[in-house]
Order: sequence, then C-alpha cells, then structure tokens
Amino acid sequence: MKKLIAVIALALLPVASMANTGEGVKLESANIDLHNEAAIQRGAKYFINYCMGCHSAQYVRYKLFTKVGLTEQQIKDNLIFNGSKVGGLMTNAMAGDYAATAFGAPAPDLTLEARRRSADWIYTYLKSFYTDPSRLTGVNNVVFHNVGMPNVLWELEGIKDPVYRYEVHEGGHVVAEFESEAKARELGEGARVEKVVDHFNPVRPGKMSAGEFDQVVRDLTTYLSYIAEPIKLERQRLGVWVLLFLVIFTVLAYVTKKEWWKDVH
Repeated sequence: MKKLIAVIALALLPVASMANTGEGVKLESANIDLHNEAAIQRGAKYFINYCMGCHSAQYVRYKLFTKVGLTEQQIKDNLIFNGSKVGGLMTNAMAGDYAATAFGAPAPDLTLEARRRSADWIYTYLKSFYTDPSRLTGVNNVVFHNVGMPNVLWELEGIKDPVYRYEVHEGGHVVAEFESEAKARELGEGARVEKVVDHFNPVRPGKMSAGEFDQVVRDLTTYLSYIAEPIKLERQRLGVWVLLFLVIFTVLAYVTKKEWWKDVH
C-alpha cells in the first residue's frame, strides 16, 4: 500500500507543479484549439519573427509544419531565414554566454515550455508586461516577477504602466486592501504590506488593437502548445479506443470468469 501511495504521489507531482506555476497570480484561459492549423501557422510566424532571436525550439524540425498544412516550399520561403534545411532543427544563433550577460540568464529553449508551464501560463505571461524603470530591460511581468526577458511584443501591444494596490496580510490571509501605501501601513501597523499590480494603464498605443494583440498571443500559445506535444490529438483519439477496448475486455473477462467458476461455487 505504501508503495502504491508513493507511485500516486510521484504521478501527481507534475500536476501540483503546474498548479503553482502562476505563483498565486490568477491565470487567464488561453482557450486554444490545436485543431486550428491556421493558428499554429501564424504562431510559427510570430515565434520566428519575435522570439527566435533569443529562444530556440531545438527539439523541433521545421518539417513538422508539413503536418499542419504547409508545404516544404512554403516553409523555406516563410519560416527559414538562416540557411537551415527543412529537415533541420529550430536552433538560434545567440550564444548562452551572451544571453546570460545581456539578460542575466541564458534564454531557455521553448520546445517543452507549454508542457512545463501550461498554455494558460504562457498566454497570461505574454500579456502581463508593464513598465518598471528599476529593471535593466525597463519592464517587469506580473506572472514572472523580475523576469530578464524584455517585452518583445511591445510594438504590437503598446506600453502599459502598472497601477498598484497594497494588501495587508495577517495570519497568512489578506485582511485589507488600499490604493495608498501610507494608509495600508498606517491601518495595518505591524502587519505585512505587499505591493501588488492591480491593473494596467495604457500610456502608448501599439500597432494593434487589444483584440488583434490578444489573437497574436493566442496564436503564439497555440504554436508553443503544438510543438510541446505534436502527437497530443492523436494520443487523445487513440485513448478513446483504448478505454473502449478496456471496458469491453473487462466485461468479457468477467463473463468468462463467471462461466469458468460456476461449477466451483
């Protein structure tokens, strides 16, 4: 029994880890559709144009996108700009040492990011950058505080300033919220006061409307979710048949057992 409990606990660890990736931040629903091949194609375009200068997807071959409606010629013309072959891996030219110097840490490979973080995390993260003069890049992120990554999509989205609220914490719970830090500290004397981003105040518009930018982020999230597990839809389709087989097999096994043991009982 103890071994069984240990196995179940290990199996649930990724679920627990996934639940905490937002670090207490309420994540927005990405609402992606992996059946939408056009969204995956657009996401691949945005990834290569805005993300691949720093990040790689080194466990993915460009040829994968023939499975979502692109021809090899379309891949060559629209997705490959570094001389790679269609069968080549999606690596980048930025050295890890340079990235560590420029941004404080090497830019991670994003092949499995959607499985590690979740689609909702990626979607919310890309929409949660705000100005922060204290940071080297001039921006911070609600979901990933003190992130080293700059907001590469700022031209599309625009620039947002944060509007803060101040939470008074006692006994592990939020007991009051204030717009003024001074008032929070005055009324919450002796308690822990935490500065939290309440919402954003747009200060410079981007090239896109809010709805258009939201679609870009959703397409990017769809693309990252697809490359993290290209076989997911096929696995789910086969899973239905496997479960159906197990149900039928269980019934047949039970009937057979009853027939074999009827003379014994």
